[in-house]
Amino acid sequence: MSRHLEFTVTSEYDGEKTVYFLRKECGLSARLVASLKCVEGGITKNGEHVRTIDRIKTGDVIGVTIPDDKNLPEPLAADIDVIYEDNDILCINKSPFMAMHPSHNHQGDTLANAVAAYLANQGKAIAFRAAGRLDKGTSGVVVCALNKFAAAKLNGKIEKEYLALVQGVLEGEGSIDVPIYRPDPMKTLRACSYELGTESALTHWRVEKSFENATLVRVKIETGRTHQIRVHFAFTGHPLAGDTMYGDFLPDAGHQLLHCEVCRFIHPVSGEEMVFRASLPESFEKTLKKMK
Repeated sequence: MSRHLEFTVTSEYDGEKTVYFLRKECGLSARLVASLKCVEGGITKNGEHVRTIDRIKTGDVIGVTIPDDKNLPEPLAADIDVIYEDNDILCINKSPFMAMHPSHNHQGDTLANAVAAYLANQGKAIAFRAAGRLDKGTSGVVVCALNKFAAAKLNGKIEKEYLALVQGVLEGEGSIDVPIYRPDPMKTLRACSYELGTESALTHWRVEKSFENATLVRVKIETGRTHQIRVHFAFTGHPLAGDTMYGDFLPDAGHQLLHCEVCRFIHPVSGEEMVFRASLPESFEKTLKKMK
């Protein structure tokens, strides 16, 4: 099921080339425009084929038809918690026990495989394009783009809020601004260092609830580095509960208690502001109920 989009030319683009309108006004990437030139009916003007170098005028309707994807993850049926779905995006509350993408450790049991099966049941052949990733062990909102256009428009444009249970007592709010680096290129482990850090990283936090020896914090990040929240809090002496890679606080939690609770973004097609929330997983709730 290909995705067809239509855009009306405004006076600002009267006399411009089609490609200029598609890139500047519609937000299509250069790669997507180039690929559509090779698709029959990929780009049209008022229902007729148009070349990207052809001029357009006010009131013209430029059509874009994005074909189905060819390279798809292997479909594997698994329960997924769908928060929202339309022709361009799919929002899911990811389980902490599910990895995002297939790897040497996870073949066929990932969110990518589950989404492929879910969409295949609707007759859709769509690649897995998550706008940002969550580590295995991290739960919460994942936004998937259902076509190349939506993916390009969402890239780097999603604002997230996380909840994390960390060791120790924190008060008020604060920021952690420490570069991150990878000590061993063969391992996923990250570390913080003002001297060795190669990736700038900034994390903001605010206390939500305090316990005897733990704090539930709301977290926002301005950079999306691998393991950023986990390694930043560990560096400050407040590792996440259940995160045995960076600490030993509440290891019986079963996974790091980090949850993407809120996602905000502008819809890639409608332009509407979208806000989605995901409830905490049972494992996170269970640990909170045990806290004093």
